[in-house]
Amino acid sequence: MSQQAAHPNVTDGIGELSRIREEAVRGAPRATEAQHAKGKLTARERIDLLLDAGSFTEVEQLRRHRATGFGLEAKRPYTDGVITGWGTVHGRTVFVYAHDFRIFGGALGEAHATKIHKIMDMAISAGAPLVSLNDGAGARIQEGVSALAGYGGIFQRNTKASGVIPQISVMLGPCAGGAAYSPALTDFVFMVRETSQMFITGPDVVRAVTGEEITQNGLGGADVHAETSGVAHFAYDDEETCLEEVRYLLSLLPQNNREMPPRADTDDPADRTCETLREMVPADGTRPYDMHDVITEIVDDGEHMEVHERWATSVICTLARIGGEVVGIVANQPQSLAGVLDIHSSEKAARFVQLCDAFNIPLVTLVDVPGFLPGVDQEHGGIIRHGAKLLYAYCNATVPRISLILRKAYGGAYIVMDSRSIGADLSFAWPANEIAVMGAEGAANVVFRRQIAAADDPEAMRARMVKEYKAELMHPYYAAERGLVDDVIDPAETRSRLIGSLAMLRAKHASLPDRKHGNPPM
Repeated sequence: MSQQAAHPNVTDGIGELSRIREEAVRGAPRATEAQHAKGKLTARERIDLLLDAGSFTEVEQLRRHRATGFGLEAKRPYTDGVITGWGTVHGRTVFVYAHDFRIFGGALGEAHATKIHKIMDMAISAGAPLVSLNDGAGARIQEGVSALAGYGGIFQRNTKASGVIPQISVMLGPCAGGAAYSPALTDFVFMVRETSQMFITGPDVVRAVTGEEITQNGLGGADVHAETSGVAHFAYDDEETCLEEVRYLLSLLPQNNREMPPRADTDDPADRTCETLREMVPADGTRPYDMHDVITEIVDDGEHMEVHERWATSVICTLARIGGEVVGIVANQPQSLAGVLDIHSSEKAARFVQLCDAFNIPLVTLVDVPGFLPGVDQEHGGIIRHGAKLLYAYCNATVPRISLILRKAYGGAYIVMDSRSIGADLSFAWPANEIAVMGAEGAANVVFRRQIAAADDPEAMRARMVKEYKAELMHPYYAAERGLVDDVIDPAETRSRLIGSLAMLRAKHASLPDRKHGNPPM
């Protein structure tokens, strides 16, 4: 017997390694067919769409669970139902984990959770975004409390990473029970219609407890969370489009909280005049218009990515580039509830402001707000504390902040929408602006109540007093004369003035008081 035959060398094990890796990657053909039959991609197909071609490096591919009982010891597939690793998106490092529904239905066990914990720790240490591709059946019941502890470790890391690295959850299948809290702790939630659902208690439990009949999609589908609950920031018809949009979002975000967002070259001139803006906004404050048109005219090439597009629509929150630099735009939407602030729109804008501030994204606020939404439901629902969330977020933000008053800005809502008095670095206004405690008609009824009541012709007196109030306190230059507006500008100059101002503010440094953390309104 030769020495070589008696002592196998490294080369002899390559074949075995290749076989094991092929088994881990391929999975069970029948399970793959079942996944495709549901109109869903496999975990590896999703990763291939998300990351730059050939960039994925997998870790712990050969991990297997060590659980026993309930037949688990006889079924120990490689990866344990979750694929973890890193790659690049547009050339920048991104960490990812993807539940593999073909293995244990993507359910989380101890080994499965340990893999996720490791990749989350790596993402935090490396200072790179983390994307989770969620398609799992929740905790692995056969592993009992060990599975629940695994979720606890994920939640703890989600919280630790919050405001440090971008966290994006992509819902591509079911997500029920405690598992739904991890996406809720992340910065963005993407969902795919018909195939993804999120809920704490499913339709069967709802039926048993309340007697209500509802489908999975009706209870926690993409449209429900995009329009009604506000849990989902984005919803798409198919996985391919969804993952392409995740890539686009990543192109607008920095790697971590110590970096600036990536700059992009643009052919859209910095000095481009926006003459259409002169006619776009009606002078009559009661006439609606679409704020999207204003945003499209101002930003580079008319492109922006709106967050929570279909929820709390009286406020628009969107990411865009102006002069190649990423900005976060918060804008009232006169087409929806006249652009008022209510409970949901205040929450929506507050979280967006906090996100931008966490990741060094300058804020541009476009103001056309008649006030807070009146009503018993709003007051009893806590509009005071919810509105205070937006106020707190702006006051706490240290990124460059520019506000632009397009038309009306009344009462407390004017203050909350990043006025100079709460720390906006620059405040501009268009010539038709009206900044006041309230509209002229309401103000005249209060200030000149007695004169109107005593007049021979109350309506004529009211009209005269309204005109007088407007002339004295609501003319476009009243705020500018008092330094509450830095300049009244031609709408056509808006883009160039914003670009110049953002360039000046790029090196802004502001610090907050030394504290463990604030105590924002809840």
